[in-house]
Amino acid sequence: MAGLSGGSTQEEVLAIALQKLELCPGDRVLDLGCGTGRVAVAVSGSAAEVIAIDRRPEAIECARRVSIEAGANNIIFFEGEAADLLPSLGSFDVAFVGGTRGLSGFLPVLVAEVRRRIVVNAVLVETLHRTVSGMKELGVFREAIHVQCARATPLAGSFYFRPIDPVFVIVGEGQCS
Repeated sequence: MAGLSGGSTQEEVLAIALQKLELCPGDRVLDLGCGTGRVAVAVSGSAAEVIAIDRRPEAIECARRVSIEAGANNIIFFEGEAADLLPSLGSFDVAFVGGTRGLSGFLPVLVAEVRRRIVVNAVLVETLHRTVSGMKELGVFREAIHVQCARATPLAGSFYFRPIDPVFVIVGEGQCS
């Protein structure tokens, strides 16, 4: 996972995203911008099928390796741009979006193809604004959460809390919820 730009979804943020997805056993899940594969592997235990997409070949390679090590055999990987791939992949119960490049192009497709929940993680305020605005225009915006966590780190015989990069978690509720 070292060297992969974007990094891995932190476990505290992952816990919130998974809770907001409201996964059900047997769901068909989309992990868009799968990066290291951490989210895809986390949902694979209860999902019937996970479709993981990333535009970067090194991310797909990393995510495949992570899924093999985890024994997650229900993840199908696609390398490419979301806007190009999504129209041919059918519908999903829930979608997690960790890669927001081209969001305005693929958000309408997601809304049309996701039955229950879309959860978007964003680090930039601009992405937060674009996502919330887009979801509102499409009639699916539910909530946005600012997640700020810190971990205890040793310092001078004591400890301090080192902040983890803040993340916005944006939730959209599908038309069929």
